[in-house]
Formats: sequence, structure tokens, C-alpha cells
Amino acid sequence: MANIVKSACPLNCWDSCGFHVTIENDKVIKVDGDPSHPITKGKICGRGRMLETRTNSPERILYPLKKVNGEFKQISWNQALDEIALQLKEIKERYGSTAVLHSHDYANNGVLKNLDQRFFNAYGGVTELYGSLCWGAGIEAQEWDFGDAYGHEPDDVLNSNNIVIWGRNVARTNMHFYEKLIEAKKKGAKIYVIDPLFNATAKIADEYISVKPGMDGLLAAGIIKKILRLGLEDREFIRHHSFGFEDLEQLVKSISLEKISEMTEVSLEQIHLLAKVFADKPTSTFMGLGLQRYKNGGNTIRLIDSLAAVSGNIGIPGGGANYANLQVGQSFDISNLTLSSRKEKHRQFSIMKQAEEVLSSIDPEIKMIIVTCGNPLTQVPDTSIVEKAFSSVSTLIVVEQFMTDTAQLADYILPTTTSFEEEDVYYSSMYHHYANYGPKLVSAPGEAKSDLWIWTQLAERLGFGADFQFSREQWLEMSLTSLSAKGLTLERIKEEYHLELPVKQVPWNDFKFKTPSGKYEFTALSKGGKGELKLAIPEESKWSNPVLAEKYPYNLLTIHPLRSNHSQNYHLFTKAPQVKIEVARNIADEHHLQDGDFVRVWNDRGEVKGYLSILPKSHSNTINIDEGIWKRFGGSVNNLTSSGESDNGLGSILYDCLVNLEKIT
Repeated sequence: MANIVKSACPLNCWDSCGFHVTIENDKVIKVDGDPSHPITKGKICGRGRMLETRTNSPERILYPLKKVNGEFKQISWNQALDEIALQLKEIKERYGSTAVLHSHDYANNGVLKNLDQRFFNAYGGVTELYGSLCWGAGIEAQEWDFGDAYGHEPDDVLNSNNIVIWGRNVARTNMHFYEKLIEAKKKGAKIYVIDPLFNATAKIADEYISVKPGMDGLLAAGIIKKILRLGLEDREFIRHHSFGFEDLEQLVKSISLEKISEMTEVSLEQIHLLAKVFADKPTSTFMGLGLQRYKNGGNTIRLIDSLAAVSGNIGIPGGGANYANLQVGQSFDISNLTLSSRKEKHRQFSIMKQAEEVLSSIDPEIKMIIVTCGNPLTQVPDTSIVEKAFSSVSTLIVVEQFMTDTAQLADYILPTTTSFEEEDVYYSSMYHHYANYGPKLVSAPGEAKSDLWIWTQLAERLGFGADFQFSREQWLEMSLTSLSAKGLTLERIKEEYHLELPVKQVPWNDFKFKTPSGKYEFTALSKGGKGELKLAIPEESKWSNPVLAEKYPYNLLTIHPLRSNHSQNYHLFTKAPQVKIEVARNIADEHHLQDGDFVRVWNDRGEVKGYLSILPKSHSNTINIDEGIWKRFGGSVNNLTSSGESDNGLGSILYDCLVNLEKIT
């Protein structure tokens, strides 16, 4: 008999939804939304529903695999774990523990996924990754400005007179916020969308402003300049609650509005309009992640933050420079799980440049890579270098559910469970401030095991098994220690399935910031001479590299796919996916192209081939290819992207990418 139970979405997504999962005969039959969830209210996206397909897929890897003479052979867990543990011992003895690289990302938002850090710390400390392919430059930028990256709670947008959606297609990536925008509009709020692509969110906007890719920070500087020219700045906030405003003032004086208009390809009239919008408080700003994926990404977010600050939209209901909400994750006691004090050695590689660093590493060289919660062969920029690096090490171990591009290269594949086959607590630091409980619902097929089981077994073989002798419930209680003291216990979240975390719903409303000065910092004191804002522009543009732009005249965007969370779902589609190359109308006209034409996009790093789709409305000279598509389906778009780092060193520059295009006959 079928039974409907509550659960939660594990995906690295803005919405972090509550689920109703139908179970029959120890099998997931259907995934629906939980109507009782206070934010997601029973509505979920196709990516969440596809977790049923993911769990039941016949393509799942069910047994440990070892590559022998170029082919995968099924082996026992004992053999796999014994051989891997022996190699880990030998590597540590001969080369030191940092000869092991742990390559990881954000495939699952479960609290207990942090226990991989406990394993590697207890092992002695390995080479780890820093930065983020996804949002790192923006997080670091807001820490310079505010001292941390905090966002307003979802309902606060209903207090806004104006809502600016900047580089963020919430209709595709944040469906419950999209519904909130419609509600706010019915209440009288005006919506403004700033984006190179006219997307589904732009369709509900009162005004759409098309901006040249990567020039968003310069546009923010232009709006600030116009606000100051019109005398619309909030002098009270600037005088009493900020530091370094004079530096910003001098910066915007160094460039004319006409030059800003020329470079951003936004009209002077629209810059004037946006100055009026920000001055008409409260105005809330919601930034996407793509606009900081450029060399100038940190400065871009800081200039948009500065715009919100100059106009007095910080610390007030209905305002905010909303990018992330790290206070959600900070509610958990992750340090209780990770045993960082056990780390004897430590080395870090940039997540963006991990491939180059593997190839050039010395003292010690990387001898083993262990991949968890990620598919770097598809997701890490400059794919050809990544493939070379991951093929170069003595042993590549991939903890996976499917034969991904990365798994294809592995020496050992360790099959792991899906979220419905293990218990965890899930949260996202991107939109709302509720944590969700996901119980174990069904048995894992074959011999698939949880990540925690794998770490526990390896720890026993390596001599620190006592560090893992806790039940799953005890691990969760460790992570909730501080919350339990406030009455937010594991028992309560198990009973209610969602728990409101004790966060500030309107950040900075006391105007006490976490910066060295205690104020909002237009110039970051902690960074010395590097803390001043700059009118920075992308590394690959006609303004910074005209020779490159002559050869490769088109801006490439690589936005999130509609039906897959990064690379996780492409192999599960009923119909095999194809690479779709979306182009602005002017590009199609220049090359005499029509929808469906087979085309090649290329630059000095590589090429991608696919089928053309003409964008009905987008910024000129702009191309988009959705990220995440597997090699077997024609991907990855990261054959084209750069592994460079953002100006503050913590973000990718995936969108800082010029390309050319031609029809294939």
C-alpha cells in the first residue's frame, strides 16, 4: 500500500523545498511538494520531481568498481576499501598527507556531507580547495563591505516600493521568489530587471534594462554618479554609518556618464530612471550569481552594494543588497563535525585552477584525487586541462551514483546513496531561512552506501575509527548544539520537518556592521591599498583586450539549465539532450543563420558544437550555452571557459569569455 511521507530537497538551489514523497514496497513512486512548508507551500520544480527518476534509474552504479586494463570490473567493498586505505597509508608515509587532493563541490546541501572534512582532517590534513565556481567573488565582496553576506527574509520584499532584479532569472532558478514578485507587484511595487538576456522574469517587469555582459559594476557606478548629481543620496546613512565615501565620490568623478553609457550600452535615460528608482525608498536589490563570474566580479558586487548604501537602502525593511544569506548556515555547529584541530598539514588549491595546480604541484606532487559531491570534468572551467590533470594522478577515486564524465576517468568508483536513502537535515544559504528534515525513506539498491558509511569504514582501516563511532542521530545533534539551546532541537525538526532558524530578518537594521570600522565600508579597511573600489571591467572585452575581441567578438554566457541542477540530470531526460546555442538576433543576421542550424562556437581554449536557437530579445553580440551538459551529449561548455580567478581571488570567471561562431555545413 502506498504511503505519503514528508521529506526535503537536497539540491544546491535557492528554494530548498519541502517534499511529499509517495513510497510503495520500499520504492519511491512520486515526489510532490509539501503544502505545509511555510515558504515552498506545495510547489516544486521539475528538478525536484526528477529525484524519483534519479533514485530509481537503471543507470545507477550499484557496486564498487575498479578499472583494470582500461575497463571497470565489479569488486567487493572490502577489496575496494582495503586497497584504497593501503594506498592512503603509503602515500602519507612516503609523500605526506597533502599528496591527496579532495575535490568537492555542492551537489547536496545535507549537513552531514560536512563529515568528509572530518575524515580528511583526522587523516592528517590533505590538499583542499578554496573559493567557489558558483558565488565566491560575491560572498567575499559583501564581507569586505558589510562584514558578512546577509539577505532579507522572503516576505520583506512586500515592503518594497521598487524591486531591482539584477542578473538573476528567478523564474528559472528561484520559483517561490518569482511568485513573491508577482504578489509584490499586485500590491503596487514596481519591478526592474537588469540583464543581458530578456528572460522569463523580465516578462513581468515594469522596465527591462539590457546591459553589456560584465559591465554591471560600471552601470552601478553610473547610477551612483547620477544620484549624487541629482542630490538624491542618503547623507544621514553616509555620514553616520559608512566609511570611505570620499573615495567612492572621487572614483565616480573620474569617468563621465557618457562614457559609462557607451561602455555598458545602457542609455543615459535609463541610468537617470534607475537613479530615481533607487532614491524612491525602500528599493530592494536582488543580485544573481552570474554577474560576479568575471575578472571584475568582486568589484561588480561591491559597486552594487555601494549603490544600495548611497541611496539609503541598507538596514531598512523593503531594502537590502540581497546576494546570499550566510547566517542560515552559520546557525549550525559545523565545526563540531569537522575536527579541524586534527589537521597536521594543510595545503590549498584554487577550485578554479585545481587542474593546473595538480599538474604543477611539487613537495609533494598530487598522487591521489578523491572526488565527492561533484563532477569536475564537466563543471570546472577549461575542460581539456581538467581532463589532463585528473588523468595524470596515480589514483582517482570518485564517490558517485552514475557514470559521469569524471567517473569515466576513475580508478575506483564507490557507489553512494541518494537523499531518499539516508537521513539528513538540509538548508540553503541563498534565499529562505528554514532548515528541512529528510528522513531515510527507502533502502539503497545493490550495494550503494552512504558517504558517511564510506568514511567510517576507511577511518577504521586507517586507525582512527573511534572518531566516527557515532549514530547518524548523534551526528545531527552535534550540528544542532547551539540551536538546541534555543529550543530548536533535532526532535522538533523531526516532528515538524521544517524549522525556522533564528536569523535577523532585516540585516543591519541596527547599523552595526561586522567590518573593522563597525560601519559599511566603501573602502575595505582590512585590505589596505587593495580595499578601494575600482571601475574594473572584464578581462576579455573590447575595452581591455581589443585584439582578442577582434578575433572573438561575442560574449559567451553559461547560465544554469532549466531542467538540471548543474550536470546532475542530463542523463535522466526521456529524450537525449542536445547542445543548444542561443544567440542574439544580430549574430544570426550577420551569419545568415536560422533556428536549428548546426554551428560551432570556439576560442583559443576549445570548441563546442550544437544547434542554433535565436533569442527573441537579448543584448547584441551575446551567446548563451547552458552549463552542465555531459560530454556524451556534446558538452561541456567549459571547453570554452577560463580557469582564471576573480579580482578578489575567490570566484570563477566563467562568464568572462569571448568566442566566435560559424555554421557547419
